[in-house]
Amino acid sequence: MADRNRWPVLAIVSSALLLIVIDMTVLYTALPTLTLALGATANEKLWIVNAYPLIVAGLLPGLGTLGDKLGHRRMFLAGLVVFGAASLGAALAPSPPMLIAWRVVLAVGAAMMMPATLSIIRLTFTDEKERAFAIGVWASVASGGAALGPVVGGLLLEYFWWGSVFLINVPVVLIALVAGKLLLPARAGDPSRHWDLFGSVQVMIGLIGVVYAVKEASRQSPSWAMVVASGLIGTAALALFVQRQRSSATPLIDFSLFTNPRFSAGVATAMIASAVIVGVELVFSQRLQLVLEYSPLQAGLLILPIPLAAFVAGPLAGLVLPYVAPSHILSGTLILTALALAAFLLVRDHEPTMWILPLAVMGFAIGAAMTAASSAIMLSAPEERAGMAASVEEVSYELGGALGIALLGSLISFLYTRSLVLPGQIEIAPQALDSLDEALMLASRLPVDDAVEVSALARLAFDQAFTGVIVAAILCLAIVAAFVWHTRPQR
Repeated sequence: MADRNRWPVLAIVSSALLLIVIDMTVLYTALPTLTLALGATANEKLWIVNAYPLIVAGLLPGLGTLGDKLGHRRMFLAGLVVFGAASLGAALAPSPPMLIAWRVVLAVGAAMMMPATLSIIRLTFTDEKERAFAIGVWASVASGGAALGPVVGGLLLEYFWWGSVFLINVPVVLIALVAGKLLLPARAGDPSRHWDLFGSVQVMIGLIGVVYAVKEASRQSPSWAMVVASGLIGTAALALFVQRQRSSATPLIDFSLFTNPRFSAGVATAMIASAVIVGVELVFSQRLQLVLEYSPLQAGLLILPIPLAAFVAGPLAGLVLPYVAPSHILSGTLILTALALAAFLLVRDHEPTMWILPLAVMGFAIGAAMTAASSAIMLSAPEERAGMAASVEEVSYELGGALGIALLGSLISFLYTRSLVLPGQIEIAPQALDSLDEALMLASRLPVDDAVEVSALARLAFDQAFTGVIVAAILCLAIVAAFVWHTRPQR
């Protein structure tokens, strides 16, 4: 039964994975509209975006192990129910705090499903070539879906209100739930497996604490007491987590796997590729709407070359992998991504048609990098630790996305604040220095001449900050590419 239904099973888990990764980036084009509708502050805006990937990354190791214990089919179907209910709640959220709360619940559902998607593929596809192709499809959906989020958001906002970016999940969840109950293979879990809930909470607290410290430090007038306190709490939680895992007989993450150079290179590549595609799309979509004044739909369409190229790259990279050293593909695709970003920076002030090639090359390179990273991680771990390797792989993607939002999002806020110099004779609230959208809202209340001047200066400051973010992304890609090349096997 499982063998005969293997391709429909791949379609079911891929559709669920597509929802999970789209929800990481779908708010990018919706963020300006959502901010205006709900009156969200700059801090609330970042948490609306950031809560989802952070909670997912924190819960993945624990819930992946719970799937081994209870059965991956059961976790997948339960995750669909939670995800669908949270999508409905988020669509109807009346305030930023309620939206953040529903995004947390949405993340719980996603974390329940995501490890199960790859585990179900591994168990359903018994032929090695078919399994390799299926994992390539999985990686392609993971990379292309994240890049597709802003396009979906822009298309929906052209015709519907901001809540539609969440409501669209509900019919897909219902179809996947019915199909999953009928077609997914029913395999019992291993009740003897240990589930470390405390360890999962530790790593989640650690991630949230560290990222909050980064975001707070980037504000114009940060609370350094909060920066130090949250940074120390986060670092201590992560250190305790590592210590706990090293002494555990059944760890969530076996850190000895990282002594394998190919495994470490795969994890590093997955994190930086995810961070770049998510972080760059965040700041790029804001530039398109707030600086260049494109509509959400237009912004989404201008980003479209990235996900289209990423979708194509996954299967093609899978075909090439058996014939090329993984380290060559990993480092080569990272360098190609950096070159594509540099080329885009050179033509960013030209006609949008000039952006197509560098954006497509960037999407293709990141899609290939993620496929190669998935293969390197999964094939570097022994068979008895395949489930753990899958959890590490997915945490790498989610954590990379969270860091991309936190670091690049915070960096653009930091650079914008320090680039914006307003005329002394114009009286405007200090919140104008926090973000471009707040500056534009405040400027709309000024006399016409002052409003035009403030808006122009704020857009110029954001454009300068955007340049700094792209340069930072290029440098990070080059550093990780050098690391991957340096740690490659010498034969």
